[in-house]
Amino acid sequence: MSNSKPNIIFIMSDDHASHALSCYGSRINKTPNLDRIATDGMRFDNCFCTNSICTPSRATILAGTYNHVNGVTTLSTLMDNRLQTFPKLLQKKGYQTAIFGKWHLGTGPDHCPTGFDDWAVLPGQGHYHNPKFIFKGPAGGIQRTVQGYVTDLITDMSLDWLKKRDRNRPFCLLYHHKAPHRPWCPDEKHAHMFLNENIPEPETLYDDYSNRASAAAAAEMRIGLHMLNVDLKCDFAKDEMPENELRRWAYQRYIKDYLRVIASVDDNVGRVLDYLDKEKLTQNTLVIYTSDQGFFLGDHGWFDKRFMYEESLRMPFILRYPEKIKPGTVNDDIILNVDFAPLFLDLAGIPIPPDFQGRSFLPVLQGNTPPDWRQAMYYRYWMHKADHNVYAHYGIRTKRYKLIYYYADALGQAGAIDESYTPEWELFDLQKDPHELNNVYDNPAYGNTVAELKRELHRIQEEVGDKRYAKDTD
Repeated sequence: MSNSKPNIIFIMSDDHASHALSCYGSRINKTPNLDRIATDGMRFDNCFCTNSICTPSRATILAGTYNHVNGVTTLSTLMDNRLQTFPKLLQKKGYQTAIFGKWHLGTGPDHCPTGFDDWAVLPGQGHYHNPKFIFKGPAGGIQRTVQGYVTDLITDMSLDWLKKRDRNRPFCLLYHHKAPHRPWCPDEKHAHMFLNENIPEPETLYDDYSNRASAAAAAEMRIGLHMLNVDLKCDFAKDEMPENELRRWAYQRYIKDYLRVIASVDDNVGRVLDYLDKEKLTQNTLVIYTSDQGFFLGDHGWFDKRFMYEESLRMPFILRYPEKIKPGTVNDDIILNVDFAPLFLDLAGIPIPPDFQGRSFLPVLQGNTPPDWRQAMYYRYWMHKADHNVYAHYGIRTKRYKLIYYYADALGQAGAIDESYTPEWELFDLQKDPHELNNVYDNPAYGNTVAELKRELHRIQEEVGDKRYAKDTD
């Protein structure tokens, strides 16, 4: 076994739900190239984000801290590029570093990527066709339009950088796709997929939001009803059919485009994997595929994310590293996006800064889960009501239970809407109710469970230093 430092390729898409990867048993999709990573390595079934929205999740991944520490709580709180991040630490220890694709942490002198030898990133969300990129340069970079399809272009830039790298030094490449973010615009190669098919509907497509806190019914991200013409690529009148019929029709148009843009991601990831094989880099290269959070694929009748419900909370996380990971393995330990940075540093033999709040799961990769590994995770969504009317909330998830507190207040957060509502609790027994349709918080049979979960919630809040400005009630 080689003792050289591993190369790292961290592939991250935007809004790719795990139940749209065939290696996770998807009912609706095939992802053969992404499945290669899982087949040759490990699949994590309980990887979660700590705040299910793009900018905060990306900041947590880079900085190894929760959002109340790194200051990136909403889409309007951009990351200060002076923060300590894992690419900066790798770079200081001799790694070649680069990022190409989706950044979404702000641009300009105070927010553009730092800690990278080379970079080219999309401004904001970016466009699918003929996108603008900001290239590394003075005063925050140089912007220009590049002709082509965004997924192909990001891959081209990544492969070009790999080919030009110093072959005597390890590298860390952040290869970040825009897809499958809204509005799901496929390229010509994949535009005709699924034309004569009906994609299976999720079991909860026609959810009526009963037996839940009022936050579920209040959310404005229902398939069809809250979509735009650009989402469905046609003009449509929302009041011409009953809502369930509208959901049925709109779901097919939405999900097919969502899967088409993923097909391009899968093809392009295959190009990178083939390059590693050709250059004999596979053995000593850690390859990770993940997304910045989950996404609702018609689940609960929704698109988008933000909620602590499973489809939004869960991140796909598959990785291979032949020198240390046994192929074809599956793990159900709870890992978080705050853990990624410590893992990368640990693999590179670099000390993990004491202010990083995550924990390296290198022992887990090797089949040796520490006896004191976490049994619960903490989540907080801060962007109250903005964009999709999702109420601010925090909560805790264990292997069996999920306790959510909708404190429903902006608390002065940038980008949140300053309206408050009566706080509410939800408790789900995931063993009996995996689709989270029945809130059992007020069920006396769960009284002791509620009390135990609240104690653990408050313990973790203290542990990570999140002051409970919106103090929950007993």
